[in-house]
Amino acid sequence: MNKKLLLWSIVVALGGFLFGFDTAVISGAEQDIKRIWELSDVLHGIAIGIALYGTVIGALTGGIPATKFGRKKTLLWIGIFYLVSAIGSALAPGVYAFMAFRILGGLAIGASSVVAPMYITEIAPAKNRGKLVATFQFNIVFGILIAYLSNYLLQGVGGDNSWRIMLGVAAIPALIYCILVLFVPESPRWLMVHRGDYNTARKILAVSDPEGVDNAILALHKSIEEEHQKESLSAFFSKRFSRPIFLAIFIAFFNQMSGINAIIYFAPRVFELAGIGKQAAFLQSAGIGLVNLVFTMLGLYLIDRLGRKKLMLIGSIGYILSLGAVAAAFYFNYVGGMIVPVLLFIFIASHAIGQGAVIWVFISEIFPNSVRAYGQSLGCTTHWLLAAIITTVFPIMAVRFGAAPIFLFFACMMVLQLFWVIFKMPETKGVPLEELEAKLIKNKIPVTHSLSAKSL
Repeated sequence: MNKKLLLWSIVVALGGFLFGFDTAVISGAEQDIKRIWELSDVLHGIAIGIALYGTVIGALTGGIPATKFGRKKTLLWIGIFYLVSAIGSALAPGVYAFMAFRILGGLAIGASSVVAPMYITEIAPAKNRGKLVATFQFNIVFGILIAYLSNYLLQGVGGDNSWRIMLGVAAIPALIYCILVLFVPESPRWLMVHRGDYNTARKILAVSDPEGVDNAILALHKSIEEEHQKESLSAFFSKRFSRPIFLAIFIAFFNQMSGINAIIYFAPRVFELAGIGKQAAFLQSAGIGLVNLVFTMLGLYLIDRLGRKKLMLIGSIGYILSLGAVAAAFYFNYVGGMIVPVLLFIFIASHAIGQGAVIWVFISEIFPNSVRAYGQSLGCTTHWLLAAIITTVFPIMAVRFGAAPIFLFFACMMVLQLFWVIFKMPETKGVPLEELEAKLIKNKIPVTHSLSAKSL
């Protein structure tokens, strides 16, 4: 793998670091916000989960500027949104101003979950595509870990305003990201599909995929000839694309039905429910971030070796065992010591090596070049809509019903995911994008190389 390709992928994947930091940093501020602004349980849930509603909008609309103006320009604006959100949230005078800036951060998260994996998918060779796209997930969990550690270290700094410092720290990596993204090239596949600029695209692919540049251009040219009349949103929702649409919806659905976002957002709260003191809860939340990082690295190593489907099978079994055990521990009130933390660490490890490593790679792979932005938006919107709903209702359900039935519900949903993976999920490991298109799209004509690549 050449250095420039790796550098471009890492820079774009830094959007995932901001994504993860912004997602997890609120866990350190949520209880102070409730106390200082005297929020009801309902308003508290809305204030903490509001960023996820912005995320839904960002995921739903992120493909539009990425298609019209290009992947690179959209990535830059995502960084600017992160920057403004971090500063505004830290300085917010009241809960409604706070929610407005958190929505802006949510827009950036939603759009980055669409555009960053899509960009890396379009620039990477097939043999390395999994691990390169998975660097986005690695950066998400690295951002989560740094957010938890930052929250732990900043406890009490600034007195009642420590939560403001926790949120404002995100402005530093956001500024660095905005600068670095200026130095990455535009997506070569976007240049060919939406600008017809084969010369510039060839130069970029010659750097990122020198062995496959000719085949990629030939296959994409054939695909463009077939699909140029089929780029509308109405065409996207036709039966022709039904299989990748349902695959994207279901992998996103099951991702959130595991309860992962509820646990990341409310990790200190979950540990306190298990009888762990506040300071220890913050430290063990950092433990969640560390386990997430280590097993994401393992997933990144394995995704192009074992494949997407095997990792999902491993993760599903881990989900079922850990969530079922957590539910039993709360039900039988056997939550002393390290029982719940260890079980949650197993849950996080299962997520990191399975859904966490696979989801962004899988969604970015299964749609044709001409409608990839629509498909990525659909999958990400499903993911973030469910995340917003679950995060909003989690604190209410935790107060009313306790932890046991919540974790039992998540465990049952993971049983369903296991059956979906076994019977419905295809393997995409190592398959060129244009070949995947031929396998997953109804009535797709296999690509034939009737033109010379040098003529394009």
